[in-house]
Amino acid sequence: MSRSLALFAIGLTFGSGIGFVVAAGNGITFTGHDHGDPAQHGGAEHHAHSQPLMITPGSTAPKIAIDVHKDPMSGWNLQVTTENFLFSPEHVSTADRPGEGHAHVYINGSKLTRLYGNWLHLGDLPKGRVEITVGLNANSHSPLMIGTDPIADSVIIDNP
Repeated sequence: MSRSLALFAIGLTFGSGIGFVVAAGNGITFTGHDHGDPAQHGGAEHHAHSQPLMITPGSTAPKIAIDVHKDPMSGWNLQVTTENFLFSPEHVSTADRPGEGHAHVYINGSKLTRLYGNWLHLGDLPKGRVEITVGLNANSHSPLMIGTDPIADSVIIDNP
């Protein structure tokens, strides 16, 4: 039994390696795809990322404010304050629930990461003028909007 498992493991190891060598020798490359290209996504994920979730304006509409503090050791600390919104990482990529979700953090217009709480350390920012934007998103990743305006806040810092 152990000999069979050993031969199986050896076969998998060398078989996989030979496959990659043959592919490389024939000019075949293994590449991923561009997550920013909607054409390369289908189904619910593409739909969720492209369709904003409209919120009715009023006293219960989510609000966001951000502040950035220079970290004494390195980088910056992003502080996010929300109203009528609950960070719910346990429900990410599931059905939307009113008043909950996560945030997306953008540096100079490019998405950096998802945010599941009120603080984030930003360690390696570009030098000079940097725009930091945080937008609220539903569990399905749809941006929360009031009319044509995303529920987001931005701040510009001068990073030495």
